[in-house]
Amino acid sequence: MFLQVQIVWGESFPMSETPPIVFVVDDDVSIRESLELLIRHEGLEVETFVSAQEFLSRPGATVPTCLVLDISLPGLSGLELQKRVARERSDMPIIFLTGHGDIPMTVRAMKAGAVEFLTKPFGDEVLLNAIHSALERSKALLDRDAEIRTLKARYDRLTAREREVMALVVTGLPNKQVGGELGISEITVKAHRGSVMRKMNAESLPQLVGIAARLRLKRQIPATQPVGK
Repeated sequence: MFLQVQIVWGESFPMSETPPIVFVVDDDVSIRESLELLIRHEGLEVETFVSAQEFLSRPGATVPTCLVLDISLPGLSGLELQKRVARERSDMPIIFLTGHGDIPMTVRAMKAGAVEFLTKPFGDEVLLNAIHSALERSKALLDRDAEIRTLKARYDRLTAREREVMALVVTGLPNKQVGGELGISEITVKAHRGSVMRKMNAESLPQLVGIAARLRLKRQIPATQPVGK
């Protein structure tokens, strides 16, 4: 089956020093070549692979990526590759391609996290729109992971006492009560709280609460507060 390429000229994905990459895995050489031509004309980097095994041998990328994947592959199938990608490259959205409509297979792929499932032949614009959406999603995931790493690095710089103060402050306790819980003075709490705000680069208490939520810090229940209240 040949995919007819119709070049769609539109707004390309913004280029940067580290451009995104579209990976294509399909055992049909005509499909691979057609997709490569289409994607390159859209101004995107593209790499093609004949099998899942060949794709997995490629080192992971640290830029926004997406995978355009034929669901029926020799050897490791598209659905099996999807499981590997979910474990090892979770920031890489998958767009599945299939030569025939298969509802159970489609449901499995979408439940496992596929962002799109296209049946050949499909329109160029449909695929390009799916690719752009997938790359935006990948970028958001990478940005989120980078933010979490930065927050964890800042949190690691806190002293043990500062972490205790932070854990209580984000529950909404006033400084005086935090001091009572920890057996330290209110002035000392204020000093630790100020240090926490500086080290965590938080400009307000709500922002610090949001940081604690993103770090998934365990909520501390004050000893004076009954459980369940």
